[in-house]
Amino acid sequence: MSGLRIIIAALAACACLTAGAAAGERGPVTNLPIPRFVSMKATEGNARRGPSLSHRIDWVFKHRDMPLQIIGEYGHWRRVRDRDGAGGWMHYSLLSGVRTVIVESDLAPLHSKPDTASPVNAYAEAGVVARLGKCYPDWCRISAGGKRGWVPKSILWGVAPDEVRN
Repeated sequence: MSGLRIIIAALAACACLTAGAAAGERGPVTNLPIPRFVSMKATEGNARRGPSLSHRIDWVFKHRDMPLQIIGEYGHWRRVRDRDGAGGWMHYSLLSGVRTVIVESDLAPLHSKPDTASPVNAYAEAGVVARLGKCYPDWCRISAGGKRGWVPKSILWGVAPDEVRN
């Protein structure tokens, strides 16, 4: 096979691995939606350039429970990215289906009800990783550090804008 054909075949394989991310379809391995959010199960995880241990490590995630977005699948590997767009291929055993989010607004009030007029239970600093609970079209219930409450969905990373959770 000529060098040009090998390059074309490699590009076609890459396009197939990430096609679901652009189209909002289902993953070829899990049949789950792509893109979707997960969290880090491990305290440290390597994000590699490709879906195998032989690929170079491009990034190391070092925060347990950090939310990540899966944008591709290949065998036991998931292509992930964080809120800044950094990422790569991670082994699925490092990831969890437990949903977490990152608060992106400083001193975000956690309301007792999904209403700005309701009492404030606590405040969350920007960058806090919180467990995700119910989500309505504009509000989500989160918990972190023993505190919980409702915050506007727009200040969270790790939940889709149109996502509703019961």
